[in-house]
Amino acid sequence: MEMTSRMKQIMQVLLQESGAVSVKYLAEQIGVSRRTVQRELESIDTSLRGYDLTFVSKTGVGIRIEGSEEEKSRLLAVCASGDDYDVSNREERRKRLILEILKEKGLRKLYYYSSKFAVSEATVSADLEAVEGWLARYGLFVGRKPGSGISIEGSEENYRRAIRGFIDENIDTKIMQEVYGVDGYDFSSYQILKKSSIGQILNDDIVSRVIDIVSRFGHNKVLTLTENSYVGLIIHISIAINRIKKNEVIEDDENWKQDLSRDEDYELAKSIVEELEREFAISIPQVEISYICLHLKGAKHEKIQWDSGQKQILENRELQQLVNDMIDAYDTKQAYLMKQDDGFIQGLLAHLQPTLIRLVYGMQIQNPVLEDIKVSYPDIYRRCENVAKVLKAYTGKEVPEQEIGFLTVHFGAAMVRLEGRQQKIRKVSAGVICSSGIGISRLMSSKLERLFHGRMQLTAYGKHDITPYVMSRTDFFISTIPLEQSDIPLVFVNPLLNEEDIEHIRHMVHKYEQLPKKQNEADEFSMQLEEVNFVASQINTVIKYMDFFRVDNQISFGELLIAIGEKMSPYSDCQEIIREDILRREQIASQVFAEFGFALFHARTKGVMRPAFSVCMTKDLEPFADAYFKGIQIVFIMLAPADDHVKINGDIMGYISSMLIEDYEFMDIVVKGDKEEIRSALSANLKKYFNKYIGGFS
Repeated sequence: MEMTSRMKQIMQVLLQESGAVSVKYLAEQIGVSRRTVQRELESIDTSLRGYDLTFVSKTGVGIRIEGSEEEKSRLLAVCASGDDYDVSNREERRKRLILEILKEKGLRKLYYYSSKFAVSEATVSADLEAVEGWLARYGLFVGRKPGSGISIEGSEENYRRAIRGFIDENIDTKIMQEVYGVDGYDFSSYQILKKSSIGQILNDDIVSRVIDIVSRFGHNKVLTLTENSYVGLIIHISIAINRIKKNEVIEDDENWKQDLSRDEDYELAKSIVEELEREFAISIPQVEISYICLHLKGAKHEKIQWDSGQKQILENRELQQLVNDMIDAYDTKQAYLMKQDDGFIQGLLAHLQPTLIRLVYGMQIQNPVLEDIKVSYPDIYRRCENVAKVLKAYTGKEVPEQEIGFLTVHFGAAMVRLEGRQQKIRKVSAGVICSSGIGISRLMSSKLERLFHGRMQLTAYGKHDITPYVMSRTDFFISTIPLEQSDIPLVFVNPLLNEEDIEHIRHMVHKYEQLPKKQNEADEFSMQLEEVNFVASQINTVIKYMDFFRVDNQISFGELLIAIGEKMSPYSDCQEIIREDILRREQIASQVFAEFGFALFHARTKGVMRPAFSVCMTKDLEPFADAYFKGIQIVFIMLAPADDHVKINGDIMGYISSMLIEDYEFMDIVVKGDKEEIRSALSANLKKYFNKYIGGFS
């Protein structure tokens, strides 16, 4: 009996593990449920026939395959060979059919596919009818010639769009990161990619060489691409190279060349193409330059780049009118108020630049959260369909639902801000009580902060901490233990906070956030004095302990993190915590801002007891040699302690962050490299912050 695709996957995991593993671990490794794995394991003894191997399962220990290494290697080779897929899975079988069609544009008979997929010709015919709709989305049509077979009719341009669409739908960006990461190939991930559907379309050698070429460009347009846009650019170029090497080229379009050749992105695309021609020893048609240019213009970026071209767009009255029309189409009653939201208008204008490029030139974009958006925000999505009609009238092009999904995010965020202003709600002060105020109450506070997203100011208390003063400044309490005070607003909860508890707390939050603040003037003034004193102390600490140090230009990113830890704390355990926390933050989204000329490594960490700000520069003021730094020569470090003063420390550090971007004089002083001058400039800026902070009480 031949092993199923899933059984081969299970075997590969078990054969490569040195010890026993759990069913849960197996399920996670191959991406199925535990029930599915258990069902497959019922026939594992049959699959092991012909091999001197034994399947062993021990309760509480796990499962494993026992036998000699030679026998394990023999079975592993069988499991790793062939093009495995689950013939009974109709969706996967049809994906394979699309893949075969995209790989081979030539004629094939139904018998070829029925033999390959081990199904009847009638099944293949039904599958073919099912995938015709997918192909038609990209302008490709199935041609049938009696006695000859099946062919695909459509332009090379549409053919490439279909390949790109198939890849977008079936690839996980994380796999691309692992396989083609900066530290070289991850062999196991490479094998996964190579055996996958995507690996059969993408030529591994071409992809890796394209990445090397693109990564050498230090242009902001490349450096600031989002992860998905960067991967998209790599895939786009790799497909083009692969097709050109097979003499499949897109017909030249003179109109495109005339429209784009004067564009600044066209020059960047031209430079990339020149490098590609040298690398692959091929001649690349000029129309490909236009395609790469359009990809750069239609891509999303981590940071908005306010270059001269974009300024012209922002100042374009026609585009401003388009935005006004879009808002009117969304909601005529709320339009006036929405147009007063500068952040929304600026964000929408910036979003429209690549959107219009994509629409006009028929470029695709993937929206991985589209279905979630439709389910979670159906009303906003429906209104944005009206917004899309305005864009359609402006461009003469249909607006895909993926683009409508992104518009929903922008308009949805604006509505949340608008509703907040209209309701005049305030942050609720809540106390979380357990016997000591240290254990369960802290865990509950963390969970509630995640659930209520800043709607509550939470403070942890012990049972005996509930003084009249505490009661006077707290709207209501959440407790896991009975309290003697019967006159305080209280929600009694299970320490694990079940759904019923959360609903009671949500009711209290909604009630109090719309009521006036609780404290009387005397208590309010007393609290203000305490807070002002604490803020002054924190600011003084930042200024007093500001550090400045230089490092060698050749230092790597990892080595710099070690040096930062050593500078920010004298204790080895804290140094490691600082290093790990900065690295964790950097892995979420890089804080190296090539467009501003510096990196801003920051974290909330248990590695420090007080807020800290430091400046690091290269010894000769030349850029860091490590490509990770993208050509910068200054690194700012900002650390805040992981304590209860999140807002105060966050506001101070946030002000410093804004200062780094907006205060050009401060940056000029930093570049000189004089520690005391930097401290003096920092002090002057934080004095402005403190004066503004004090003014907020008047």
